[in-house]
Amino acid sequence: TEITFTPDDTIFPNTKFDFSILETRFREIAFLNKGIKIILKDENSKKKETFFYEGGLVEFVKWVNEGKEPIHKPIYFTKTENKVVVEVAVQYNLGYQENVLGFVNTINTVEGGTHLTGFKAAITRTLNDYARKNGFLKEKDDNLSGDDVREGLTSVISVKIKSQELQFEGQTKAKLGNTEARTAVETVINTEFADWLDKNPNDARSILEKVLLASKARMAAKAARETVLRKGALEGMTLPGKLA
Repeated sequence: TEITFTPDDTIFPNTKFDFSILETRFREIAFLNKGIKIILKDENSKKKETFFYEGGLVEFVKWVNEGKEPIHKPIYFTKTENKVVVEVAVQYNLGYQENVLGFVNTINTVEGGTHLTGFKAAITRTLNDYARKNGFLKEKDDNLSGDDVREGLTSVISVKIKSQELQFEGQTKAKLGNTEARTAVETVINTEFADWLDKNPNDARSILEKVLLASKARMAAKAARETVLRKGALEGMTLPGKLA
């Protein structure tokens, strides 16, 4: 099937296609639908790009992590839960930036939504459970926070929901509102990621060492900040002349 269209210049008099915007969007679509080939060609400038990724989301996280130092191979799983198709790829790197991307029916939900809320809650819970069970966290230790477990994390979460059941917040479709998406993503992460950690103890250790270091840095920064605030409060207390 070939679909061709030309914008009507009586309605769109200043139409100009931005190659870089189309390039970004087509790359996303090719990553999210492994095996599909998209050719973008500008016949004016003769510029041409071809997008084809057999690895799908695995190649997506590798592409996002390009130039960074990953600490393990990409983790990938897909499962249908309560009629919601969940597809996830995860890879930690030695950096400090969190890069979690969410898509619903290939729409980039830049403002997040229930699928990302479920992912973040589940990955935090799963890593805390694993850390407790395997002695990385002692009984008296505080739990790892969401910020700790997402430091250096690159992940792509793609869910597919029947279009008639989709619920977005706002007209721009930038935020997903379906509660079943959160439940589905949480269930998949809780089972599949926990299973992966058990089967890959060396990689699991590398991830835990990374997030525990983030936790220690956060606690040290908090203690230092409290010391400065306490010292500043004491210095600000002026005594009457005679007592001074």
